[in-house]
Amino acid sequence: MAKTSRRSWLNPSTWHLRTRLVLVAMVLLVAICGAVGIVSYASMDMVFNKQLDRQLEQASSRASDFGRPPSNFPSSPSGRPDPLEARGQAAGTLNARIDGSTVRSSGLIDAQGNRVSLSDDDEQVLLSLPTDNRPVDRSLSNGDYRLVAVKTTYDDVIVTGLPLADKQTAEASLVWTMVLVSLGGLVVIGLVGTVIIRRTMRPLEQLSEVATKVSRLPLDAGEVALAVRVPPSASHPGTEVGSVGHALNQMLNNVSSALEARQESETKVRQFVADASHELRTPLTAIRGYTELLRMTENFTEDGRKSLARVQSQSERMTTLVEDLLLLARLDEGQPVKVTDVDLTQLVIETVSDEKVMAPDHIWQLQLPGEPITVRGDATQLHQVLANLLSNARKHTDPGTTVVTGVMLSADGSAVVTVTDNGPGIPQDFQSRIFSRFARADAARSGSEGTSGLGLSIVDSIVAAHGGSVEVTSRPGRTEFALRLPTTNNERMQRIRQDDSPLS
Repeated sequence: MAKTSRRSWLNPSTWHLRTRLVLVAMVLLVAICGAVGIVSYASMDMVFNKQLDRQLEQASSRASDFGRPPSNFPSSPSGRPDPLEARGQAAGTLNARIDGSTVRSSGLIDAQGNRVSLSDDDEQVLLSLPTDNRPVDRSLSNGDYRLVAVKTTYDDVIVTGLPLADKQTAEASLVWTMVLVSLGGLVVIGLVGTVIIRRTMRPLEQLSEVATKVSRLPLDAGEVALAVRVPPSASHPGTEVGSVGHALNQMLNNVSSALEARQESETKVRQFVADASHELRTPLTAIRGYTELLRMTENFTEDGRKSLARVQSQSERMTTLVEDLLLLARLDEGQPVKVTDVDLTQLVIETVSDEKVMAPDHIWQLQLPGEPITVRGDATQLHQVLANLLSNARKHTDPGTTVVTGVMLSADGSAVVTVTDNGPGIPQDFQSRIFSRFARADAARSGSEGTSGLGLSIVDSIVAAHGGSVEVTSRPGRTEFALRLPTTNNERMQRIRQDDSPLS
């Protein structure tokens, strides 16, 4: 059961469906995680900015209110105190006093509480700040800062700044946390979703497996055991999939009953044909015998002799038809072939020679291999196959037609017999049913004479009983029947190919 489940999991159709479902779920999850991340990042950025702005407002207020009496700080060039010396300024705080376009004092407090001067480039950045009391972010030589410039009542500007490093670190940690959590969630959702989808689709896989097995059964002929069914777990009508499985089982039951009825009917027809053919052999033999006796013992007029000859020829034709029907009935029953070693090359030579005597107005040619080709089969039946093919070429082509019979070994070691003529060809629409019983197309080739329509069906049945195949290709000016039969030369051919290999 585990192997079956594994095979169904690897089934291309179900695998692609699962993959699409999992991908859709993953895409939705990625979209949700992305939306949540963007909203969370924007919210946290807003919170951090508000918190930093409150701290910045307090620091700016302390710096602006620091040292109002100018006489207390005579050391200052302008008589005003350095705002960085105000009490309560935390580490990282930046302060500067701008008088007009001159920075009178500037610096920041490092992590150890020491004063650090700003560079000239930093002072130029401070000089370009708007004095509208709105915080802005700027990049300085010591990092990114959030700055605010406040114009005081003393006609100078106090710049206060706080570092953005802590905010950026917190936001980076938030981003990485969300990325890692999202990736973990994607992995978990992917695994859990795969398991859930696999379990959910298991009934569909069972339905697909049953339908695939049924589609591969040879339902066109013969006895077919249609025993495959959807298991009860997937055919309970209480669910949607179960309803489909139940309906499929009902359909299979109906098809199985129809196949059994067809097989029973075919068996009865086959038995009737066999019995009728067998029973007809005796009276036909008697008719031929009495006809021959009358010809030997009685004197007839010319018309009487013609009529008697007609009776004899028709009885012989009927006997041939009965023998063909009896042979087909036996082949349909699956009777084993009497297998012996048959020299296919010699059999082709003899059959073509017989046909050459019967039709000297045709051109008969042979294409034979350098060595004999041996097959395992019934020599009598294989002779009938070749005789039927050559007779078919003779009856349905005009005098003067060239018929080439060839024997060769294919690359896989099987024997190939071809019968090719340069006649008018077979209509394309008739080629698909040319091996059917009683199939005749009088317009297929010129010069046709009355036939039973069983010759090529006998060829197909005998070749199939020998484990081979027959096919036809035809166009105006070239018609070829090709037989493929297993041979006893396979091992020899494999040795020859190994000897001819460049690596040997």
